[in-house]
Amino acid sequence: MTLAAIPSPSTAVWDVLGIPIRAYALCIILGIVAALLVMEYRLRRRGVAPWAGLDIAVWAVPFGIVGARIYHLITSPQEYFGSGGDPIRALYVWEGGLGIWGAVAGGAVGAWLACRQLGIPLTVAADALAPGLPLAQAIGRFGNWFNNELYGGVTTLPWGLRVHDMDRANPGRANVIDGEPVVLPELYHPTFLYEALWNLGVVAVVLLADRRWKFGRGRAFAVYVMGYTLGRVWIEAMRTDEATEFFGVRINVYVSVIVFVAALLYFLRARGPREFLVPTDAPTEAPAAPGATGDVSQVDVAGEARAPKAPPPGYQVVDEDRFLAYQRSGYLAPAADPEPAPDAGRTEQDAEAGPVAARDGDDRS
Repeated sequence: MTLAAIPSPSTAVWDVLGIPIRAYALCIILGIVAALLVMEYRLRRRGVAPWAGLDIAVWAVPFGIVGARIYHLITSPQEYFGSGGDPIRALYVWEGGLGIWGAVAGGAVGAWLACRQLGIPLTVAADALAPGLPLAQAIGRFGNWFNNELYGGVTTLPWGLRVHDMDRANPGRANVIDGEPVVLPELYHPTFLYEALWNLGVVAVVLLADRRWKFGRGRAFAVYVMGYTLGRVWIEAMRTDEATEFFGVRINVYVSVIVFVAALLYFLRARGPREFLVPTDAPTEAPAAPGATGDVSQVDVAGEARAPKAPPPGYQVVDEDRFLAYQRSGYLAPAADPEPAPDAGRTEQDAEAGPVAARDGDDRS
């Protein structure tokens, strides 16, 4: 007897004014918006002009969706190109089927193109996105719940998932008998929920670790990658949907292990403090006080509204101290030169007598 179970929706698409609105697409869009807001907030705290995150997303999102779909088609081709498959459905992104590693690779290409135009280091954008990406993934996984897909094996646990028999000829809707949606007889592991909760944990780990150690050079993004792949390995092993396998192991497990090792190596080798950005055209001297030169024309007596500040032509990387000083003063003071080391061949007595010795030498010449 089943005492408790997680229900699943029998419908994942709604017709609004004749336009199909799909839950999977809504979840993806909500995830993208959440990631964008997180990245925008973190970019501003590092000195980037407002809404630069939106400029990056305009490039990264389309590239990411294309990359995600290509990765899914490569790793799970049976439904589209196998026996009885329908190749045209490879274009039906709204039905589900986006691979995260394709999204990361494609999105990275788009972000790199955008960052080059904006003059922002890619590592700064990556670290700003690091907690936003697993948040987007957690939201996006509920699209799989609406689609009644990507669940695990049979379970008797009280959080088992009740799954509908979905109509392949009418995607987004369950098969119906006598007016009632058909439900599969067993309960299944809700792997979508496992991954969503795991991803929320990764968000917390990235934020806490980044606050504690102030990661830079893309290391916060590496922490996200390591955290996500750790969870993906065991969650992927629980799934029962069709996927390409090697020696009985799903290909995404291999990919997760390889990506984890690559992220770990990068995290251990990348060094340097957190990068902060200042416009390349930032003033390097304190502005004169109004009226200090006696020129009345320099004082704004008309009270006219100032034009919106244009985005900077580019950015220069500075350390945190110079960035905070720039935020307070409005100008970028020159970097402090390191104190010169004493000459290797001179003793302390020579250094003290240096000026006298030089004058004596002038007399002898």
